[in-house]
Amino acid sequence: MQTRYESSPNEVKGMTTGQLRENFLIDNCIVAGEINFVYSHYDRMIIGGAMPTTEGLALGNFEQLKADYFLERREMGIINIGGDGTITADGKTYNLRKLDCVYLGKGTKDVVFSSNDAAAAAQFYILSVPAHRDYPNRMMPKEEASPMTIGSPATANHRTVYKYIHADGIKSCQLVMGLTTLHTGSVWNTMPAHTHDRRMEAYFYFDVPSDQAVVHFMGQPQETRHIFMANHQAVISPPWSIHSGCGTTNYGFIWGMGGENFNYTDMDVVAINALR
Repeated sequence: MQTRYESSPNEVKGMTTGQLRENFLIDNCIVAGEINFVYSHYDRMIIGGAMPTTEGLALGNFEQLKADYFLERREMGIINIGGDGTITADGKTYNLRKLDCVYLGKGTKDVVFSSNDAAAAAQFYILSVPAHRDYPNRMMPKEEASPMTIGSPATANHRTVYKYIHADGIKSCQLVMGLTTLHTGSVWNTMPAHTHDRRMEAYFYFDVPSDQAVVHFMGQPQETRHIFMANHQAVISPPWSIHSGCGTTNYGFIWGMGGENFNYTDMDVVAINALR
């Protein structure tokens, strides 16, 4: 588990491309046969992934947590973006297809990630934030995730949003999590852009072809910066930063938030012509 510290808006204004990537880009979320995490000091969110192949991967403990086990004082959201797999939590097994989600509440002790077929391995993207009470473990297939199609081909942002963990979906303490898939011919996500000072956010890009990219925009609305993103890379978005992307093709991305307010609609929209 790596640790990433907070950066103020003034620091980010002067960062080079390399420094931006070092502080905000996460490029090892999905690695065959491994579990990898980044511990962010923004709202203490943990971002990472697990890709089991021939053997299951058990969720271990980490020094940064100062806990007896990973979820002693935390909750976790997991979305599968690969082949069929299972998550076993305290003896109960959940079967996940691509884009299914599992929520694990505070107090869950034993967690194992497995793939049904090593040749088409499951790929579990994981977010975890501190929790003050326990909510029941629960699985939600993508078909039950309140799919909502928004945007338009005319503005290149025709997309379907799936909401899993939020105030009206899977109950949690502060974690909000879902995903968006862009339709063929559309490349923009989350435009007009927005901020929400009450919570941080992380984006994880998937189904990006190896010869394509997504340009992720961040920074204060009048001091924007950008990071070129590849498949299976994540990016940390501070509460004061916009978070929006434009790809060279259509793609999918998982969004997740943690902080003071877990309402999905909590956002401060920035007019397109106000961005700089």
